[in-house]
Amino acid sequence: MKICNFCGNKNFKEKNIQYFYKRNGHFLMVNNVPCEECEYCGEQYFRAGILKKIEKDFEDIYLSGKKPAHQIRVPVEEFA
Repeated sequence: MKICNFCGNKNFKEKNIQYFYKRNGHFLMVNNVPCEECEYCGEQYFRAGILKKIEKDFEDIYLSGKKPAHQIRVPVEEFA
């Protein structure tokens, strides 16, 4: 039986989420990523193959020049 590593809850729900991946100051936002989410605390769990695909997509975009499905501009502000 699966138990949440964060809160110890045993109830999970499958859902698709928006996942943000960051490496070396570069970002990739991925929509509709399947995960299992703890129904109590919201901690999310991903299969290794899913995370590996996101890493590959990131590398294909930033290292190999693959065009992403969509690109957005995000404003950045310093907290002072």
